[in-house]
Amino acid sequence: MSIRQIVSVTATGLSSIPSRKGTSMVVVAGLAAVVAVLVSALTIAEGYTRTATRTGRPDRAFVVNADRESSSALTRQDVVTLLNAPGVRTSAAGEPLASAEYLTFVGLRDPRTGINLYAGVRGIGSVARELRPEIKVVEGRWFQPGGRELVIGRALQHRLGGMGEGDRIPMPDGDWQITGVFETGGDAHESEFLTDVETLMNVNRRNEFSSMTFALSQPDGFGEFSDAIAANPSLTVKVHREDEFYANASRNVSTLLRTVAYGVGALMAFGALFAALNTMYTAVSTRTAEIGTLRAMGFGPGAVGVSVVIEALLLALVGGLLGALASWIALDGASMSTMSGMSHSQLTFGLHVGTAQVLQGLTCALGVALIGGILAAGRAARMPVVEALRSV
Repeated sequence: MSIRQIVSVTATGLSSIPSRKGTSMVVVAGLAAVVAVLVSALTIAEGYTRTATRTGRPDRAFVVNADRESSSALTRQDVVTLLNAPGVRTSAAGEPLASAEYLTFVGLRDPRTGINLYAGVRGIGSVARELRPEIKVVEGRWFQPGGRELVIGRALQHRLGGMGEGDRIPMPDGDWQITGVFETGGDAHESEFLTDVETLMNVNRRNEFSSMTFALSQPDGFGEFSDAIAANPSLTVKVHREDEFYANASRNVSTLLRTVAYGVGALMAFGALFAALNTMYTAVSTRTAEIGTLRAMGFGPGAVGVSVVIEALLLALVGGLLGALASWIALDGASMSTMSGMSHSQLTFGLHVGTAQVLQGLTCALGVALIGGILAAGRAARMPVVEALRSV
Protein backbone atom coordinates (compact mmCIF):
# COMPACT_ATOMS: atom_id res chain seq x y z
CA MET A 1 0.00 0.00 0.00
CA SER A 2 1.59 3.25 -1.17
CA ILE A 3 0.73 6.87 -0.50
CA ARG A 4 0.15 7.33 -4.23
CA GLN A 5 -2.46 4.58 -4.26
CA ILE A 6 -4.23 6.04 -1.21
CA VAL A 7 -4.31 9.50 -2.78
CA SER A 8 -5.64 8.17 -6.09
CA VAL A 9 -8.34 6.01 -4.53
CA THR A 10 -9.37 8.78 -2.11
CA ALA A 11 -9.60 11.32 -4.94
CA THR A 12 -11.78 8.94 -6.92
CA GLY A 13 -14.04 8.38 -3.95
CA LEU A 14 -14.40 12.06 -3.14
CA SER A 15 -15.20 12.90 -6.75
CA SER A 16 -18.16 10.52 -6.60
CA ILE A 17 -19.72 12.19 -3.53
CA PRO A 18 -22.01 14.46 -5.64
CA SER A 19 -23.64 11.35 -7.10
CA ARG A 20 -24.43 10.10 -3.57
CA LYS A 21 -24.89 13.39 -1.81
CA GLY A 22 -28.01 12.19 -0.02
CA THR A 23 -26.19 9.56 2.02
CA SER A 24 -23.24 11.89 2.56
CA MET A 25 -25.49 14.61 3.95
CA VAL A 26 -26.79 12.17 6.56
CA VAL A 27 -23.29 11.98 8.04
CA VAL A 28 -22.73 15.74 7.78
CA ALA A 29 -26.10 16.70 9.26
CA GLY A 30 -26.00 14.11 12.03
CA LEU A 31 -22.55 15.06 13.23
CA ALA A 32 -23.32 18.77 12.86
CA ALA A 33 -26.21 18.29 15.30
CA VAL A 34 -23.99 16.36 17.74
CA VAL A 35 -21.30 19.02 17.68
CA ALA A 36 -23.78 21.91 17.96
CA VAL A 37 -25.41 20.40 21.05
CA LEU A 38 -22.12 19.39 22.69
CA VAL A 39 -20.41 22.73 22.04
CA SER A 40 -23.48 24.64 23.25
CA ALA A 41 -23.76 22.61 26.45
CA LEU A 42 -20.03 22.93 27.18
CA THR A 43 -20.19 26.67 26.49
CA ILE A 44 -22.99 27.09 29.03
CA ALA A 45 -21.09 25.05 31.63
CA GLU A 46 -17.90 27.01 31.02
CA GLY A 47 -19.71 30.36 31.17
CA TYR A 48 -21.24 29.51 34.53
CA THR A 49 -17.98 28.18 35.95
CA ARG A 50 -15.97 31.15 34.71
CA THR A 51 -18.33 33.66 36.31
CA ALA A 52 -18.59 31.81 39.62
CA THR A 53 -14.86 31.16 40.00
CA ARG A 54 -14.00 34.72 38.98
CA THR A 55 -15.77 35.98 42.11
CA GLY A 56 -13.55 36.91 45.04
CA ARG A 57 -9.81 37.25 45.57
CA PRO A 58 -7.34 35.14 47.56
CA ASP A 59 -6.20 38.17 49.58
CA ARG A 60 -9.69 38.62 51.03
CA ALA A 61 -11.34 36.53 53.73
CA PHE A 62 -15.02 35.67 53.82
CA VAL A 63 -16.77 34.86 57.12
CA VAL A 64 -20.17 33.20 57.60
CA ASN A 65 -21.64 30.82 60.15
CA ALA A 66 -23.50 28.55 57.72
CA ASP A 67 -22.77 26.74 54.46
CA ARG A 68 -24.68 29.37 52.46
CA GLU A 69 -24.45 33.09 52.86
CA SER A 70 -28.22 33.40 52.64
CA SER A 71 -28.58 31.11 55.67
CA SER A 72 -25.90 32.81 57.73
CA ALA A 73 -26.61 35.20 60.63
CA LEU A 74 -23.83 37.21 62.31
CA THR A 75 -24.78 39.30 65.32
CA ARG A 76 -23.53 42.83 65.84
CA GLN A 77 -21.35 41.51 68.66
CA ASP A 78 -19.86 39.01 66.23
CA VAL A 79 -19.06 41.87 63.87
CA VAL A 80 -17.32 43.90 66.59
CA THR A 81 -15.25 40.89 67.64
CA LEU A 82 -14.31 40.05 64.07
CA LEU A 83 -13.23 43.62 63.34
CA ASN A 84 -10.63 43.32 66.09
CA ALA A 85 -9.04 40.19 64.63
CA PRO A 86 -5.36 40.44 63.63
CA GLY A 87 -4.22 40.42 60.02
CA VAL A 88 -6.86 42.82 58.66
CA ARG A 89 -5.77 45.65 56.37
CA THR A 90 -6.81 49.17 57.33
CA SER A 91 -8.66 51.64 55.14
CA ALA A 92 -7.47 55.07 54.10
CA ALA A 93 -9.19 56.41 57.22
CA GLY A 94 -7.31 53.97 59.44
CA GLU A 95 -10.30 51.66 60.06
CA PRO A 96 -10.40 47.89 59.45
CA LEU A 97 -11.00 47.32 55.76
CA ALA A 98 -14.03 45.08 56.18
CA SER A 99 -17.65 45.07 55.11
CA ALA A 100 -20.47 43.51 57.15
CA GLU A 101 -23.16 42.66 54.60
CA TYR A 102 -26.75 41.53 54.43
CA LEU A 103 -28.11 39.51 51.51
CA THR A 104 -31.79 39.33 50.66
CA PHE A 105 -33.84 38.78 47.52
CA VAL A 106 -36.45 40.60 45.51
CA GLY A 107 -38.96 39.05 43.11
CA LEU A 108 -38.93 40.58 39.63
CA ARG A 109 -40.36 39.77 36.22
CA ASP A 110 -38.19 39.44 33.17
CA PRO A 111 -39.78 41.91 30.70
CA ARG A 112 -38.56 39.89 27.72
CA THR A 113 -39.91 36.50 28.70
CA GLY A 114 -42.44 37.27 31.44
CA ILE A 115 -40.69 34.76 33.71
CA ASN A 116 -40.50 35.54 37.43
CA LEU A 117 -37.05 35.46 39.00
CA TYR A 118 -35.31 36.28 42.26
CA ALA A 119 -32.49 38.79 42.23
CA GLY A 120 -30.06 39.25 45.09
CA VAL A 121 -30.00 42.60 46.92
CA ARG A 122 -26.74 43.00 48.83
CA GLY A 123 -26.39 45.58 51.56
CA ILE A 124 -22.76 46.65 51.89
CA GLY A 125 -20.73 48.74 54.31
CA SER A 126 -19.25 52.19 53.83
CA VAL A 127 -15.78 50.89 52.85
CA ALA A 128 -17.02 48.22 50.44
CA ARG A 129 -15.79 50.05 47.34
CA GLU A 130 -12.32 50.44 48.85
CA LEU A 131 -12.46 46.80 49.90
CA ARG A 132 -13.53 45.73 46.39
CA PRO A 133 -11.72 48.00 43.92
CA GLU A 134 -13.16 45.93 41.05
CA ILE A 135 -16.52 47.70 41.54
CA LYS A 136 -16.79 50.33 38.80
CA VAL A 137 -19.80 52.58 38.25
CA VAL A 138 -20.30 52.68 34.47
CA GLU A 139 -23.65 54.47 34.27
CA GLY A 140 -25.34 56.98 36.57
CA ARG A 141 -24.06 57.40 40.12
CA TRP A 142 -23.50 55.48 43.35
CA PHE A 143 -26.38 55.18 45.80
CA GLN A 144 -26.74 57.54 48.76
CA PRO A 145 -26.61 55.72 52.14
CA GLY A 146 -29.85 56.07 54.07
CA GLY A 147 -32.00 56.61 51.00
CA ARG A 148 -34.19 54.27 49.00
CA GLU A 149 -31.50 53.87 46.37
CA LEU A 150 -29.46 51.05 44.89
CA VAL A 151 -27.25 50.25 41.92
CA ILE A 152 -27.69 47.32 39.53
CA GLY A 153 -25.01 44.97 38.20
CA ARG A 154 -24.36 44.93 34.47
CA ALA A 155 -25.19 41.22 34.08
CA LEU A 156 -28.49 41.63 35.95
CA GLN A 157 -29.28 44.69 33.83
CA HIS A 158 -28.94 42.60 30.67
CA ARG A 159 -31.02 39.82 32.23
CA LEU A 160 -33.82 42.31 32.97
CA GLY A 161 -33.91 43.74 29.48
CA GLY A 162 -31.95 46.93 30.09
CA MET A 163 -33.34 48.02 33.45
CA GLY A 164 -31.15 50.84 34.71
CA GLU A 165 -30.83 54.38 36.01
CA GLY A 166 -34.18 55.88 36.98
CA ASP A 167 -36.07 52.57 37.09
CA ARG A 168 -37.64 51.34 40.31
CA ILE A 169 -37.92 47.96 41.97
CA PRO A 170 -40.41 46.84 44.64
CA MET A 171 -39.11 46.56 48.21
CA PRO A 172 -40.93 45.90 51.53
CA ASP A 173 -41.37 49.64 52.22
CA GLY A 174 -42.21 50.66 48.65
CA ASP A 175 -40.32 51.20 45.43
CA TRP A 176 -36.58 51.91 45.47
CA GLN A 177 -34.83 53.81 42.69
CA ILE A 178 -31.89 52.55 40.67
CA THR A 179 -29.28 55.30 40.51
CA GLY A 180 -26.59 53.61 38.47
CA VAL A 181 -25.05 50.53 36.88
CA PHE A 182 -21.85 48.88 38.06
CA GLU A 183 -19.43 46.26 36.75
CA THR A 184 -17.14 43.94 38.70
CA GLY A 185 -15.22 42.26 35.89
CA GLY A 186 -17.96 39.76 35.11
CA ASP A 187 -18.14 38.04 38.50
CA ALA A 188 -21.21 36.84 40.43
CA HIS A 189 -21.81 40.24 42.07
CA GLU A 190 -22.83 41.64 38.68
CA SER A 191 -26.01 39.59 39.11
CA GLU A 192 -26.99 41.60 42.20
CA PHE A 193 -28.23 44.96 43.36
CA LEU A 194 -26.00 46.83 45.82
CA THR A 195 -27.27 49.24 48.47
CA ASP A 196 -26.59 50.53 51.98
CA VAL A 197 -26.55 47.67 54.48
CA GLU A 198 -28.15 49.49 57.44
CA THR A 199 -31.01 50.82 55.33
CA LEU A 200 -31.65 47.40 53.83
CA MET A 201 -31.63 45.68 57.22
CA ASN A 202 -34.01 48.24 58.72
CA VAL A 203 -36.47 47.80 55.87
CA ASN A 204 -36.38 44.00 56.28
CA ARG A 205 -36.53 44.29 60.09
CA ARG A 206 -33.32 42.36 60.54
CA ASN A 207 -30.55 42.94 63.04
CA GLU A 208 -28.14 40.24 61.90
CA PHE A 209 -25.71 40.33 59.02
CA SER A 210 -25.27 37.58 56.45
CA SER A 211 -21.50 37.74 56.04
CA MET A 212 -18.34 39.76 56.48
CA THR A 213 -15.57 40.29 53.95
CA PHE A 214 -12.08 41.32 55.04
CA ALA A 215 -9.04 42.59 53.17
CA LEU A 216 -5.98 40.81 54.55
CA SER A 217 -2.96 42.90 55.50
CA GLN A 218 -0.67 40.39 53.74
CA PRO A 219 -1.42 38.11 50.76
CA ASP A 220 -0.26 35.15 52.87
CA GLY A 221 -1.95 36.38 56.04
CA PHE A 222 -5.03 34.16 55.81
CA GLY A 223 -3.62 31.61 58.25
CA GLU A 224 -2.99 34.21 60.94
CA PHE A 225 -6.48 35.66 60.52
CA SER A 226 -8.20 32.26 60.45
CA ASP A 227 -6.28 30.89 63.43
CA ALA A 228 -7.08 33.95 65.55
CA ILE A 229 -10.80 33.58 64.87
CA ALA A 230 -10.75 29.81 65.48
CA ALA A 231 -9.07 30.42 68.84
CA ASN A 232 -11.82 32.80 69.99
CA PRO A 233 -14.42 30.77 71.94
CA SER A 234 -17.05 33.48 71.56
CA LEU A 235 -17.22 32.96 67.78
CA THR A 236 -18.86 30.07 65.96
CA VAL A 237 -18.09 31.10 62.41
CA LYS A 238 -16.47 29.66 59.30
CA VAL A 239 -13.57 31.48 57.66
CA HIS A 240 -12.83 31.02 53.96
CA ARG A 241 -10.65 32.59 51.36
CA GLU A 242 -13.17 34.60 49.38
CA ASP A 243 -12.39 33.06 46.00
CA GLU A 244 -12.45 29.52 47.42
CA PHE A 245 -15.84 30.07 49.05
CA TYR A 246 -17.51 31.07 45.78
CA ALA A 247 -15.74 28.33 43.82
CA ASN A 248 -16.85 25.66 46.31
CA ALA A 249 -20.39 27.03 46.50
CA SER A 250 -20.79 26.81 42.74
CA ARG A 251 -19.13 23.41 42.29
CA ASN A 252 -22.32 21.31 42.42
CA VAL A 253 -24.08 23.33 39.72
CA SER A 254 -20.92 23.46 37.61
CA THR A 255 -20.48 19.68 37.86
CA LEU A 256 -24.14 19.12 37.00
CA LEU A 257 -23.89 21.29 33.88
CA ARG A 258 -20.76 19.48 32.68
CA THR A 259 -22.33 16.08 33.39
CA VAL A 260 -25.40 17.02 31.38
CA ALA A 261 -23.19 18.33 28.56
CA TYR A 262 -21.16 15.14 28.26
CA GLY A 263 -24.16 12.90 28.91
CA VAL A 264 -26.31 14.43 26.18
CA GLY A 265 -23.30 14.61 23.86
CA ALA A 266 -22.53 10.92 24.42
CA LEU A 267 -26.12 9.86 23.73
CA MET A 268 -26.25 11.87 20.53
CA ALA A 269 -22.82 10.62 19.48
CA PHE A 270 -23.99 7.03 20.04
CA GLY A 271 -26.94 7.61 17.74
CA ALA A 272 -24.77 9.40 15.20
CA LEU A 273 -22.38 6.45 15.19
CA PHE A 274 -25.08 4.13 13.89
CA ALA A 275 -26.16 6.73 11.33
CA ALA A 276 -22.56 7.16 10.17
CA LEU A 277 -21.97 3.42 10.07
CA ASN A 278 -25.14 2.81 8.05
CA THR A 279 -24.27 5.66 5.71
CA MET A 280 -20.69 4.50 5.14
CA TYR A 281 -21.88 0.94 4.50
CA THR A 282 -24.37 2.31 1.99
CA ALA A 283 -21.60 4.35 0.39
CA VAL A 284 -19.45 1.23 0.05
CA SER A 285 -22.39 -0.65 -1.48
CA THR A 286 -23.03 2.07 -4.07
CA ARG A 287 -19.32 2.09 -4.92
CA THR A 288 -19.13 -1.69 -5.43
CA ALA A 289 -18.40 -1.43 -9.15
CA GLU A 290 -15.95 1.38 -8.61
CA ILE A 291 -14.10 -0.53 -5.90
CA GLY A 292 -14.00 -3.69 -8.04
CA THR A 293 -12.54 -1.74 -10.97
CA LEU A 294 -9.88 -0.17 -8.76
CA ARG A 295 -8.94 -3.55 -7.30
CA ALA A 296 -8.73 -5.07 -10.81
CA MET A 297 -6.41 -2.22 -11.82
CA GLY A 298 -4.01 -3.22 -9.07
CA PHE A 299 -5.01 -1.01 -6.16
CA GLY A 300 -4.62 -2.91 -2.91
CA PRO A 301 -7.36 -3.51 -0.32
CA GLY A 302 -5.47 -1.37 2.18
CA ALA A 303 -5.59 1.70 -0.04
CA VAL A 304 -9.31 1.20 -0.63
CA GLY A 305 -9.97 0.83 3.12
CA VAL A 306 -7.95 3.91 4.04
CA SER A 307 -9.77 5.96 1.41
CA VAL A 308 -13.11 5.04 3.02
CA VAL A 309 -11.85 6.15 6.44
CA ILE A 310 -10.50 9.43 5.02
CA GLU A 311 -13.82 10.14 3.35
CA ALA A 312 -15.68 9.55 6.61
CA LEU A 313 -13.32 11.85 8.49
CA LEU A 314 -13.66 14.62 5.92
CA LEU A 315 -17.45 14.43 6.03
CA ALA A 316 -17.29 14.52 9.83
CA LEU A 317 -14.99 17.53 9.74
CA VAL A 318 -17.43 19.42 7.53
CA GLY A 319 -20.34 18.48 9.78
CA GLY A 320 -18.39 19.37 12.91
CA LEU A 321 -17.41 22.78 11.61
CA LEU A 322 -21.01 23.49 10.60
CA GLY A 323 -22.22 22.46 14.05
CA ALA A 324 -19.61 24.63 15.77
CA LEU A 325 -20.57 27.55 13.54
CA ALA A 326 -24.24 27.11 14.41
CA SER A 327 -23.39 27.10 18.11
CA TRP A 328 -21.22 30.20 17.72
CA ILE A 329 -23.97 32.10 15.87
CA ALA A 330 -26.60 31.14 18.47
CA LEU A 331 -24.60 31.64 21.69
CA ASP A 332 -21.44 33.66 21.36
CA GLY A 333 -21.89 37.01 23.08
CA ALA A 334 -25.27 36.03 24.55
CA SER A 335 -26.07 35.64 28.24
CA MET A 336 -28.26 33.34 30.27
CA SER A 337 -29.22 32.71 33.89
CA THR A 338 -29.55 29.73 36.15
CA MET A 339 -29.72 29.05 39.88
CA SER A 340 -26.47 30.26 41.34
CA GLY A 341 -25.81 27.41 43.74
CA MET A 342 -24.60 30.08 46.18
CA SER A 343 -28.00 31.50 47.15
CA HIS A 344 -31.67 31.46 46.16
CA SER A 345 -31.10 34.00 43.41
CA GLN A 346 -30.12 33.46 39.80
CA LEU A 347 -26.63 33.89 38.42
CA THR A 348 -26.44 35.64 35.05
CA PHE A 349 -23.37 34.84 32.99
CA GLY A 350 -22.03 35.61 29.54
CA LEU A 351 -21.42 32.95 26.89
CA HIS A 352 -18.33 32.65 24.75
CA VAL A 353 -17.79 29.78 22.33
CA GLY A 354 -14.10 29.14 22.83
CA THR A 355 -11.49 27.07 21.05
CA ALA A 356 -11.54 24.39 23.76
CA GLN A 357 -15.26 23.73 23.32
CA VAL A 358 -14.97 23.62 19.52
CA LEU A 359 -12.02 21.21 19.67
CA GLN A 360 -13.95 18.90 22.02
CA GLY A 361 -16.89 18.94 19.63
CA LEU A 362 -14.72 18.22 16.59
CA THR A 363 -12.90 15.45 18.44
CA CYS A 364 -16.23 13.81 19.19
CA ALA A 365 -17.34 14.06 15.57
CA LEU A 366 -14.07 12.71 14.20
CA GLY A 367 -14.09 9.89 16.75
CA VAL A 368 -17.56 8.79 15.67
CA ALA A 369 -16.59 8.99 11.99
CA LEU A 370 -13.36 7.08 12.60
CA ILE A 371 -15.21 4.16 14.18
CA GLY A 372 -17.84 4.09 11.45
CA GLY A 373 -15.23 4.54 8.74
CA ILE A 374 -12.99 1.73 9.99
CA LEU A 375 -15.87 -0.74 10.12
CA ALA A 376 -17.02 0.23 6.62
CA ALA A 377 -13.43 0.18 5.39
CA GLY A 378 -13.08 -3.41 6.55
CA ARG A 379 -16.03 -4.39 4.42
CA ALA A 380 -14.62 -2.56 1.39
CA ALA A 381 -11.19 -4.11 1.82
CA ARG A 382 -12.58 -7.66 2.12
CA MET A 383 -14.85 -7.33 -0.92
CA PRO A 384 -13.89 -10.04 -3.48
CA VAL A 385 -12.78 -8.54 -6.79
CA VAL A 386 -14.82 -10.95 -8.92
CA GLU A 387 -18.02 -10.23 -6.96
CA ALA A 388 -17.46 -6.52 -7.23
CA LEU A 389 -16.86 -6.68 -10.98
CA ARG A 390 -20.15 -8.50 -11.53
CA SER A 391 -21.98 -5.29 -10.74
CA VAL A 392 -20.12 -3.34 -13.45
